[in-house]
Amino acid sequence: MLVISPSKSLQKLELINTIQLLGYEEWIGECSNLHAVALSFQLLRQQGFYVSSDVFRKFTDDQGNYNRALVNDMQGLLSLYEAAQFRVHDEEILDEAVNFSTTHLKLMLPKLSNSLSIQVSNALKYPINKTIDRVATRKYVSFYQEDK
Repeated sequence: MLVISPSKSLQKLELINTIQLLGYEEWIGECSNLHAVALSFQLLRQQGFYVSSDVFRKFTDDQGNYNRALVNDMQGLLSLYEAAQFRVHDEEILDEAVNFSTTHLKLMLPKLSNSLSIQVSNALKYPINKTIDRVATRKYVSFYQEDK
């Protein structure tokens, strides 16, 4: 499944083009799913695009604390943790995201399935922005194979 048909590849490229043309900040701002927002934020920051960390405000309360309901969204928490690794100086909302997601990922770790447990453990041990690409790719391939 690592190879996709050319028509699917073209559809994905057209989607990326549409997102860029429409303005990725607005597009991310419209998403209400933590995983989707965090993953979009991470991918854009990885590619050097500046995305405001304010896109995460919808997941916080008036005091800037992340909503407790998010602890039940393991994929969202993991994505939040990884996205927050791309924070820059004075992004308090992302500093809080690291604290919040790390705490809850560690608490949930013993309750996770084996493959998700390994994925979370590796993410906590080797933050995405500090891993060597080839090592990270090798680990991801094994997760991908287990999921499919």
